[in-house]
Amino acid sequence: MVGAGPNGLTAAVTLARAGLTVRVYEAAPGVGGGARTDELTLPGFRHDLCSAVHPLGAGSPALRALPLERYGLTWVEPPIPLAHPFPDGTAATLAHSVAETAASLGPPGDSRSGGGRDGATYERLLRPFRGRWDALAADVLRAQLAAWPRDPWLLARFGTRAAPPAALLAGLFRGERARGLLAGLAAHAMAPLGAPATGGVAMLFALAAHEVGWPFPRGGAQAVCDALAAHLRSLGGHIETGCHVRSLDELPTARAYLLDVMPERLADIAGDRLPGRYAARLRRHRHGPAAFKLDYALSGPVPWTAEPCTRAGTVHIGPTFADIAAALRAPYRGQAPRAPFLIAAQPTLVDPSRAPDGGHVLWVYGHVPNGWRGDLTTAIERRLERFAPGFGALVRARSATGPADFAARNPNNVGGDIAGGASDRGGLLLRPMAARVPYATPNRSIYLCSSATPPGAGVHGMCGHHAALVALRRVFPDAPDPG
Repeated sequence: MVGAGPNGLTAAVTLARAGLTVRVYEAAPGVGGGARTDELTLPGFRHDLCSAVHPLGAGSPALRALPLERYGLTWVEPPIPLAHPFPDGTAATLAHSVAETAASLGPPGDSRSGGGRDGATYERLLRPFRGRWDALAADVLRAQLAAWPRDPWLLARFGTRAAPPAALLAGLFRGERARGLLAGLAAHAMAPLGAPATGGVAMLFALAAHEVGWPFPRGGAQAVCDALAAHLRSLGGHIETGCHVRSLDELPTARAYLLDVMPERLADIAGDRLPGRYAARLRRHRHGPAAFKLDYALSGPVPWTAEPCTRAGTVHIGPTFADIAAALRAPYRGQAPRAPFLIAAQPTLVDPSRAPDGGHVLWVYGHVPNGWRGDLTTAIERRLERFAPGFGALVRARSATGPADFAARNPNNVGGDIAGGASDRGGLLLRPMAARVPYATPNRSIYLCSSATPPGAGVHGMCGHHAALVALRRVFPDAPDPG
């Protein structure tokens, strides 16, 4: 196994649970990949280097099947998963309750219950999938053609709503509150709102809030990979950090190699073990926009104007559908957005262990072009001050992470792309290329298990889990069922 991020470690655990001898080689000094936590600003303030909030982690079929709580993983849930503020001082909320969410979508001050027409539309859109998260997640969070779905009818119903772009799904709603909330959810795909399946991303994240929440790992994202690593070691697996693998020839001979790397790096590491034409296709893998992230050490909680934001683990700053659409289009045109769409996380609202007494941390990022060398700090802070006047007075220290910094910390973040590849033009579904089993290569001993495979980015481990299952079927058919 090459790479000890969430996908690599989940793949390793899946193989170890099947009774195989597993060795993991990681170039960094420790495990984690995109799920690491460190003191980036001041002593005692612990910040997530990349991922922070984990709805798909808490709802991952692969992770939910593992006893990770024995190894220190605890999920902490904010009172409100997500708030989406507007300039009038109000906010739409993605609450644990569908009814509460629907009610927030109506016009401010409207005496009608349920959020009016848009609230009813929201409830109707999600109703067929309520209470069926386990079956739906198992089918959605995989390569759609790799195996027969667990519940074909449920997946088909979801697909008819999920396949269209978010821009089309937004047409079901009249008001800007519902349209803005939907656009913010779809923006997690890091694709234009007109890209296929972005409506499905919005629906999946909305359902996650109602079914499993939008929690933080207590202590930071690092806790997920630390728990996976501890579980792997308990199964007899070995992890070697500080080991930069340049070629499979450097590794001990194995019956199967799984690589949690980007496709072009797989081509380099595998060398002549892969056909030249296939390797050339891997090297043509397209990368999408980058992230520009700021981490803050604060002397107090963010002074949001909209009250729900003071109780929300995640805050989306758009505010309107048109604003968010413009911010997402700009990086694909090679431009930084003038008014960036921001995703902010406030872990210390529910996890005070992340900062000294009275202190808070804030994690916030916007989208910029791949490889961009500019500085988005001023634009981000202008947006924060608009919705949280006085924010700047609370800043004790800040740490900026641009595209080059993301790439330096994690080679999988090519050009600052934290999503494993471009998500436009069908890239959400067909990654890294059109293939029935995208985890497999022409060499039966080599498999790709990074976020460049379905279901893509997120600390859910599903890319690694599915790659490991394919390797078990093809190379180790007599191994016990990993469970």
